[in-house]
Amino acid sequence: MPAVLDLWNKTTALPGGKRLFSIAFAQKAPYFATIRPRFVEIRPNRAALVIPKRRGVHNHLGTVHAIALCNGLEAAMGALAEATIPAGKRWIPKGMDVSYTAKATSDITCIAETDPEQWESDDPDLHVRVRGERADGEVVITGVIKLWVTPKPPRA
Repeated sequence: MPAVLDLWNKTTALPGGKRLFSIAFAQKAPYFATIRPRFVEIRPNRAALVIPKRRGVHNHLGTVHAIALCNGLEAAMGALAEATIPAGKRWIPKGMDVSYTAKATSDITCIAETDPEQWESDDPDLHVRVRGERADGEVVITGVIKLWVTPKPPRA
């Protein structure tokens, strides 16, 4: 079982475990801590987290800033990738295409999804579907994060 998924399963079995996991995840990649992600789901091919709407992520309109939304999508994608990638492969992000579709006026749930067969393909180009939803379910950002998935080199 991948380390991120193993850690998720172990910590979420404890009281306050989702919060503990979210803090640990943000420490591994400190930039993610700027949005204070609260992971709510991690499993192969799907991850979701919440970006709390707070002053530290606001733009000039008082809504969640576009780059904070992208940060949340990338964090969700990273958790999904780590929970899903087959043994013997590695991944790296190589691009992101997003569209902002509505104002982010509440906490935002960032969701990343793939299909199982995407990870078994020999094509190194893997597209992760991402979206962010307001508390009322309205999609405020949607897009694709492009990954480059290749075999791990042999150990020396």
